[in-house]
Amino acid sequence: MGRLIYGPQSLEIDFDDRLLAHLKVAMFAKMRRNESFSLSWTEPESSGYGRSSVWIHPTTPLHFRFHGGRRPALNRAWIDELIAHANSTGELVLTEEPPEHA
Repeated sequence: MGRLIYGPQSLEIDFDDRLLAHLKVAMFAKMRRNESFSLSWTEPESSGYGRSSVWIHPTTPLHFRFHGGRRPALNRAWIDELIAHANSTGELVLTEEPPEHA
């Protein structure tokens, strides 16, 4: 499990390394354009399920910590889906990985 560490209070959010790698690319794409957005995800059973959201702002400290040392191959379709949803709704919602386009 990797970890996204966000904000001056260092909010720590655990995600699978593969998801975190895709999330990093999608978030950096938005932040490079100086765009703020909300990030939303479903909490795991160990946290009592439910949903969480955090407001992401380009000037707020952000750190991605990966458990594994190898970079996964990225699924461009997943990155595009994450960014498209954030662009249309202002909310980047974590989704299941779709099949890669051929």
